[in-house]
Amino acid sequence: MFNFRDLFQWDRFITPTIIKPFYWLVIALTVLFGISGVFSGLAAMAVSPFGGFILVLSSLASILVGIVFTRIIAEFILIVFRINEHLGAIRDQQGFR
Repeated sequence: MFNFRDLFQWDRFITPTIIKPFYWLVIALTVLFGISGVFSGLAAMAVSPFGGFILVLSSLASILVGIVFTRIIAEFILIVFRINEHLGAIRDQQGFR
């Protein structure tokens, strides 16, 4: 975890430590919006059965796509920070500063 004073210092990045809670927050929001879309589709089936069915299917697909896309973005952010750490280790090993 990070300390409060890490917010005011630039020696350590806080993003790698807080990316996991943000990931789970986005996953929860994606699922909640998807479930909302499913219920909207079920309600729309009373007016138009085919349109409601398409809305239910697209809501379920958006949950899946949202989860996968969120994971890809989170991994990309972590990879960028890991590359930075490895480049810093190589720089320190070579004696540059």
